[in-house]
Amino acid sequence: MAYVITDACIDVKDRACVLCCPVDCIYEGLRTLYIQPAECINCGLCVTVCPVDAIYDEPDVPAAQRHFIAINAEFFGPAVSGLGAAGGPDGKVTPVDHPLVAALPVRNR
Repeated sequence: MAYVITDACIDVKDRACVLCCPVDCIYEGLRTLYIQPAECINCGLCVTVCPVDAIYDEPDVPAAQRHFIAINAEFFGPAVSGLGAAGGPDGKVTPVDHPLVAALPVRNR
C-alpha cells in the first residue's frame, strides 16, 4: 500500500510533500501532485507537512475520494504520463494530468 494524494491538492500544489519525501516518489503534474505507489515506502512524512490535508494512507482514503487511489497509480501508466516507476522525479513538471483531474473545473484559491 501507499499514500494517496486526493482532490484537495488540485490547483494548490504546495510541494512541501515533495521536499520532505525521502524517496522522491511524489511527482508533479500540471494541476496536482501524484504519488508513485511502487516507490512509496509508507513513511507518512508527506502527510505531516501537507497544508491542505490532501494525503491519506490508502486504507484511510475517504469513501468519496477512493477513486484517487486509481488516479495516482494510473498517472504513471502508458495511457497518461508513461513515467512508469522512474526512480524519482527530475524536478520538472510532467505536462499532463490524469484525464479525470484535467476535466475538473479550475479552482481559484
